[in-house]
Amino acid sequence: MYIIAAALLIALLTALFSGLLSHRNNPNKNPQTALTDSGHVQILLQRNAEGHYVANGFVNGTEVVFLLDTGATTIAVPIEMATQLSLKPGQQITTVTANGMTNAYLTNIKSVKLGEIIEYDVPAALVPNLPGGQILLGMSFLKRLDFSQRGDTLILESLQNQAR
Repeated sequence: MYIIAAALLIALLTALFSGLLSHRNNPNKNPQTALTDSGHVQILLQRNAEGHYVANGFVNGTEVVFLLDTGATTIAVPIEMATQLSLKPGQQITTVTANGMTNAYLTNIKSVKLGEIIEYDVPAALVPNLPGGQILLGMSFLKRLDFSQRGDTLILESLQNQAR
């Protein structure tokens, strides 16, 4: 009886701590969206425990996890995700990443959705060996928005009126 109780307790604690760790890494699984007085969509993202802005979103209708990266010129997608996201590799380029120089392949994303902000026809790069299973949401998407930071909150606002 004690063994069963101990096993149940361990399973319960594992589930509890797994959920807490997941939230610490990505507190923006369902980004908060609001409509401004001017009719623009606004999203509020909370910084994670490591100081980064991580959020769930969609690429070509498939759910993904974004790591917002204002230092990235374009959206960087792990090449291993290309087929799943219906992305075709184009021209090969050489790019500089945090891990050094590597070859990447230009591509174009039909739709990128973060909260209720949707942008179409967004340039991206397919990058081999991009760690973490996350997509770096770079400036090819972010430059289409107004964004500012207040404390631990990043505020993203569309530059056009978007239907809800």
